[in-house]
Amino acid sequence: MLSEHEQMQEPGGASMRRRTAGFVVVLSLLVSFSVWAEIPESVTTMGPKWTTVHQVKSVVGPSVQIDEQGIVSSAWVEEDKETRTILFARSEQPGGPLGRPVSVNQPTENVYYRQESPALAVHGNEVFVTWSQTHPKITPDKPFSGELRLSKSMDGGRSFMPSILVNDDGQVIQHAFDSMQIAPDGAVHMAWIDGREGKKEPGTFVARSTDHGRTIAQNFKIDDDTCVCCRTAVATSADGVVYVAWRKIFDGDIRETVVSRSLDGGQTFSSPVVVGHDRWVYPACPHRPASLGVDRQGRLYVVWYTESADEMPAVYLAYSDDQGKTFSTKKQLNRSKGTFPDHPQMAVDPAGRIAVIWEEQSPVRREVVVSYSLDRGRSFNAPIKLNEKNGQTPTVAVNQHGTVVMGWKEHAMPAHRLVIQTLQFPMQNVMAERIGGHGR
Repeated sequence: MLSEHEQMQEPGGASMRRRTAGFVVVLSLLVSFSVWAEIPESVTTMGPKWTTVHQVKSVVGPSVQIDEQGIVSSAWVEEDKETRTILFARSEQPGGPLGRPVSVNQPTENVYYRQESPALAVHGNEVFVTWSQTHPKITPDKPFSGELRLSKSMDGGRSFMPSILVNDDGQVIQHAFDSMQIAPDGAVHMAWIDGREGKKEPGTFVARSTDHGRTIAQNFKIDDDTCVCCRTAVATSADGVVYVAWRKIFDGDIRETVVSRSLDGGQTFSSPVVVGHDRWVYPACPHRPASLGVDRQGRLYVVWYTESADEMPAVYLAYSDDQGKTFSTKKQLNRSKGTFPDHPQMAVDPAGRIAVIWEEQSPVRREVVVSYSLDRGRSFNAPIKLNEKNGQTPTVAVNQHGTVVMGWKEHAMPAHRLVIQTLQFPMQNVMAERIGGHGR
């Protein structure tokens, strides 16, 4: 068996708890504006749940990936006493269960104590993990300082090489809230939040590796005024467009999800474009990132959390058919009238079939639910509950064949658990016949 944990402090949790009781009352009046499809259960196939039990002090994660053969990979962080370790495991058969975990970081590499789930990317036998290391020169007046590291395995995750440094500024500051994606040409694209210029608000920075993670190109900034703790997101299209999403601060503490694109393989990026025009005024960082995906026709999908100008907690989806220059009208995905939707993540397959996983919180329960679309975001099924115990930190990935892997963490005394489960989208002809699943 593996090991696990006491509940980690939820980012932004104190704010959420103060407001949850009021939200439940307000949400009971909420009407969903989504178009919901009555999709027969037999159209998709749910795989078995595979659970690993963890009895260490704490666990952060998981992150998941799935390859074209259905082999599942996962990475997470464990803390036992004063030692923090990033672990990686993969399944020996399609869909799970996970095999024996191996350490990603070296014993001399000190994982940052507020590390989020590691960013994970898998390409054949190459496995890449980005994570934040406590800065070797940390001082009491700079307690949150860290270095962004890239770890690599060339043998399918059986062993990992010593990590290399991603940020190139050499400053004792925080470099974190990272994301990563491997482009079709094999380039590894990374984005993160970085305060190296000493401004009141940090910036969104990017870098890439074009030599299989041996070296990192020069860092550069996409934009200023980044919300300090909402994690970045990266996606790449089949034709090589690179997209980065983050939450940007506008005048008056307005916090909007924005997207920037690169048409030259990550060498330059466009000015950011606002996705939802939520007008959410919030004088702190909500710790709630966006999620990106692109289908084979180049449609870019964005899923994010916001409370908008009316302070209604909601999970939305919008898409762009012009490489992120403009976005569709946003569509609300959460359907429950008495819960707080939170921390959405999305995966999109080449056909434009979408799986969105998120938390549904109430004062006494925390569920993990999934909703999917088989028609490029036009309609979604009613959310399906996945967890058995109180669940959190959901994550999702999909391969080229429409096999989805979902992961989350559950709290169960005296130990805690990481759970993975697959969902299989139907063949395209079945989708078209049974639900009219055409594109636009």
